[in-house]
Amino acid sequence: MSIATLILGQSGTGKSTSMRNLKAEDVLLIQAVKKPLPFRSADWKYLTSNGGSIYVCDNSQKICEVMGKTSKKIIIIDDNQYIMANEFMRRSAEKSFDKFTEIGRNMWDIFNKSSTLADDVRVYIISHIEESESGKTKIKTIGKLLDEKITLEGMVTICLQTAIINEQYLFMTKNNGQNTVKSPMGMFESEHIENDLAIVDQTICEYYGIEK
Repeated sequence: MSIATLILGQSGTGKSTSMRNLKAEDVLLIQAVKKPLPFRSADWKYLTSNGGSIYVCDNSQKICEVMGKTSKKIIIIDDNQYIMANEFMRRSAEKSFDKFTEIGRNMWDIFNKSSTLADDVRVYIISHIEESESGKTKIKTIGKLLDEKITLEGMVTICLQTAIINEQYLFMTKNNGQNTVKSPMGMFESEHIENDLAIVDQTICEYYGIEK
């Protein structure tokens, strides 16, 4: 059983930048939107038959396939919400509400796949958040199926969210009653940690006894 972790936050709050200290050769980065990385990234190459780390795709079936085939132990899905949004835009002319059910099912497939890989694989799903009228934040979705029937945060054990405090870019590790943040008991000592996925990955491996 692989370890799936959600990394949530608004745009520009340090989600993608948190990859900066990971070694490119250790990672399969799935980009739902092709764009430059927000840090010096000369070692991060697009995936070819000769190697590479970055795979650009927003098709859920192909994403699940490449996740199952890669030998990389760290898989990152960046801009996850655009997998749903791009499909919605491509199908915007469809009048049937069936498209919302299918979009929701496709995202459920990705989350399910993220937790059913080899025991030493870690999957990080990076996504934007949305805020309710009461001010509570959650993962950004499309349609009501994922919120009313599934709750994507409930499919993972670890859910971190970005925070900017005194000009420092951080991850929240504990729920404050207004978000969906959660982490296992004793995994993180502090309520806020540096937004560094290399540190998060090392902590997860130590906590669950995964040899890197």
